[in-house]
Amino acid sequence: MDSKVALVTGAAKGIGAACARRLAKDGYRVAIHYRSSPELALALQAELPHSEVFCFDLSQEGSCEALVKDIKLKMGRLDVVVNNAGIALDQIITFAKPEDFDKTIQTNVKPAFLLSKFASKLMLRNKWGRIVNITSVVGHMGNSGQVIYSGAKGAITGMTKSMAMDLAGFGITCNCVAPGFISTDMTDGLPDEVKQKMLTQIPLGRFGQPDDVASAVSFLVSDGSGYVTGSTIHVNGGMYRS
Repeated sequence: MDSKVALVTGAAKGIGAACARRLAKDGYRVAIHYRSSPELALALQAELPHSEVFCFDLSQEGSCEALVKDIKLKMGRLDVVVNNAGIALDQIITFAKPEDFDKTIQTNVKPAFLLSKFASKLMLRNKWGRIVNITSVVGHMGNSGQVIYSGAKGAITGMTKSMAMDLAGFGITCNCVAPGFISTDMTDGLPDEVKQKMLTQIPLGRFGQPDDVASAVSFLVSDGSGYVTGSTIHVNGGMYRS
C-alpha cells in the first residue's frame, strides 16, 4: 500500500477508464475521479485493487483543492495526475455562445491548472511527480465547428510547456497526450457516412482505441520518461505529424 498514487479525472468511462486500468496494471493505486455515472465508477473501483472513487464537479469553486486534500487524506499521497476530464460544446464561430466558451474554460482548462497547482505541492516533497494533460489533435490542427474546444485544448498545451519549466528542478515532469479520433461512446454513435469521412483523414485507416491513449500515458508517468517534459505525444494514426 506504499505504492504511488495516480489521479485520473473523468475516469468512469472511455479514455479515462482505460488510463485508470493501465495505471493500476503498472502498479499505481488509482484515485478514480468522476462527476456523473457513479455506477461505472464503482464498477471500476471493484475491478482495480486499492483504488478509491472521488465524486467532484471540478468546474465548481474550491472543488479541485478539495479533491487533492481528499486524496491525500484517504490514500496518503499523490504522485501522478492525469487531467482527462472535459467537455466539447461544438459550434462554428458565428453562432458560438459566450456562455459555452466560459463553461468550457471552467471545465477543461481551469481544473487542469488548479489540480496541477495543488498536486505539485505534494509532489515537491518527494522530488518526483508526473502530470499528464489529455489534449486533442484539434488543439494543433483546428477543426470546423470546434473553435471553443480547440482553443481550450491549445491553451492546455501552452500551459503544460510552462508548467514543465516551472517544475523541472523538482523532479516533476509535465507532458500532454493529444488523441485523434478515438473509438468512444461519442464516435460509436455517429452516422456511418460521418465515420467514413473521418477515416479518410487518418493515414492508418482506423479509429484509435482508448488503450492506445492509455499506453502513451503509461510511458509518460513511468521512470523511463524522466527526460521527457514539456512535450506532446500525438496518438492520432498519422492525422497530425509534428
